[in-house]
Amino acid sequence: MSEIINPNDETRIEDGSKVQLHFSVAIENGVEIDNTRSRDEPVSLIIGDGNLLPGFEKALFGLRAGDRRTVSLPPEDAFGEWNPENVQRFDTVKFEQRPEVGHMIEFEDKAKASLFGVVMSVADDITEIDFNHPLAGKNITFAVEIFKVTPQGQQGIRLM
Repeated sequence: MSEIINPNDETRIEDGSKVQLHFSVAIENGVEIDNTRSRDEPVSLIIGDGNLLPGFEKALFGLRAGDRRTVSLPPEDAFGEWNPENVQRFDTVKFEQRPEVGHMIEFEDKAKASLFGVVMSVADDITEIDFNHPLAGKNITFAVEIFKVTPQGQQGIRLM
């Protein structure tokens, strides 16, 4: 059986590093909205590949295997500020079924990509839909535990 090891346990996270970690994300009132600790194995990602928001990645820079960090991120470093221009108004009669406040509805943008919005208000004539990310405008707590860091382009050494 072979085992892959990282020959340098002091390797610090930088752009392009492959990282194995567990993380949790909570909103400012402490309600956890995502957590990878329920999985048997840590998640793997490459820093800079777009799988984590830039503010989350920035919090990882300089960490190494065994490190833990908890950071509070303001909206601009997390899911962005809430933008009133992302609230759109539609004729209520154009919906197949009358929308319900709080429900999420899928739309298609001009490029036919899926776009989700949350129903803010419904009146006989106008329905308001919020296309902001549901966590926009919220302070976020991001906690990580780093298990392994592999430098960009290094696959480790295979022991036989």
